[in-house]
Amino acid sequence: MNIAFAFKNFDASDHLKKYARRRMEKLGRFYGKAAGLEVSVVLTVDKFRHRCEVTVSGEGLHINATEQTADMYAAIDLVSDKVEAQIKRQVSRVKEQRRQARNAQVDVFTYNLEAEPEEAQTVVGTERFSPKPLHLDEAVMQLENIGSEFLVFLNEESNRVNVLYRRRAGGYGLIDPVL
Repeated sequence: MNIAFAFKNFDASDHLKKYARRRMEKLGRFYGKAAGLEVSVVLTVDKFRHRCEVTVSGEGLHINATEQTADMYAAIDLVSDKVEAQIKRQVSRVKEQRRQARNAQVDVFTYNLEAEPEEAQTVVGTERFSPKPLHLDEAVMQLENIGSEFLVFLNEESNRVNVLYRRRAGGYGLIDPVL
């Protein structure tokens, strides 16, 4: 957690700097020591008004708070309480979202055996062809030439119908049914 201070219209005492730093470091307890929070504190004095502005950003969080009083210590206390309340709301909102996500209902498809079967899919068309007798090397060359994903051919060596196909990982695969 990085804390940056800026002072306008006055020179801050060491005691005031330490006090403000301690109050802002307490905000880190909600996110832990390793949190990448950036805290910017601007302390301003205008005649009798003492103003404290705090901006907290990091980890999907952006919080602004401003307070002004007649005493700088009181302004620091009030603004740190405001920021703390905003962080608590944010943390509880995130926890609630996680809790709701954990308890969310999931639709699961169930198969009903007693239900009427749906209409079967019909075959739209039929293609008839006589496979050419080819060697495996010739089939690979022909598959490259036609640019298709697969080729059905009659294997000259085994006299069986084979399917040669392109593999997604590269190369070719061969389906050789044994009857």
